[in-house]
Amino acid sequence: GKGDKHKDAAKDGDEAAKKSGHVVAKLKARAAKQKLEPVIEDQFQSGRLLACIASRPGQSGHCDGYILEGEELTFYKKKLEK
Repeated sequence: GKGDKHKDAAKDGDEAAKKSGHVVAKLKARAAKQKLEPVIEDQFQSGRLLACIASRPGQSGHCDGYILEGEELTFYKKKLEK
C-alpha cells in the first residue's frame, strides 16, 4: 500500500527511546499499584483463562468478550467442577 514505508520505519525504531522519563516513571508507578486477584493469577499460571464471549455469532470471523472475575468466576468454576 501507500503508507507501508512509514509503518516499517516505525517498527524498526527503538520503542524505549520514544518514551520520556516522565512517562517511564508513570508506568512504573502504575505497575507497582497493579494487583491481580489470586484466582485469576492461578489461571495465568495454568495457561487457561475463563472468559465470556459477549459478541453475537456471525460470519465476520472474530469475537469480543471479557475475562471472568469475582462472583461470576466463582459461579462458573463451581459449574465446571460438577
